[in-house]
Amino acid sequence: MFGILMAPILTYNWILIVAAVAPAIYLMVKVYRSDRLEPESPGMLINMAVSGIISALIAIVLERIGSFILDLIVPQSSGLYNIIMFFVIVAFSEEGAKFYMLRRRSWFSAEFNCQYDGIVYAVFVSLGFALFENIMYVFQYGFSTALVRAVTAIPGHASFGVFMGAFYGLARGAAYMGLKARSKTYRNMAVIIPALVHGTYDYIASMGTTFGSLIFVVFIIILFFTANHLVNRMSANDQYITNRGRSDFDWHTY
Repeated sequence: MFGILMAPILTYNWILIVAAVAPAIYLMVKVYRSDRLEPESPGMLINMAVSGIISALIAIVLERIGSFILDLIVPQSSGLYNIIMFFVIVAFSEEGAKFYMLRRRSWFSAEFNCQYDGIVYAVFVSLGFALFENIMYVFQYGFSTALVRAVTAIPGHASFGVFMGAFYGLARGAAYMGLKARSKTYRNMAVIIPALVHGTYDYIASMGTTFGSLIFVVFIIILFFTANHLVNRMSANDQYITNRGRSDFDWHTY
């Protein structure tokens, strides 16, 4: 009898889970299938997705600390408050946490031998992050939230991951060629560019006006088309960035 009574609730929860997870899985498959040279192993992809979940937990801690400090020094009624909140605390906490886990789990991997791999890894980390975040939002706010986030937040995180991964792949190639300063610049850009785009996304979304909503829609369209174009271009021009037989290169100096 208890099972019969609980069945509708359990079914609804499974619907919420599927609604939260499906968009992220779809985008993961799209990016994976675009890896034309040497598709990554399932173990590596799972590692990246789990890293994204861990980065979400790290970001939660960083955002709470940052929000606490911001509340002490800037009034919430100030226009500066939202700028600092979205562009610094939220954007750099989330993108910085993603990049930290991305680099920690992939930089020294023997599988990271193609430029496009950077996009695959970064997108999987970002969608692991988005998957965890979406499940929390869906259980808190319901199925309608899943529908909205399916066409906004989840593809948004994927787009941030594309920008991060493009620079990350360039950084890996530059490091292999011994261009230490260039590699560092690309790694910095792999955090700064996604964070600025992420901050812009959140700031426009927070406007709460009809005009703001129109700008948000236009921004999302441009963001998605740009990211999709970058995926197609990087996939078409992908190349190996390492000589597999080389054993004298010390990655730990980079």
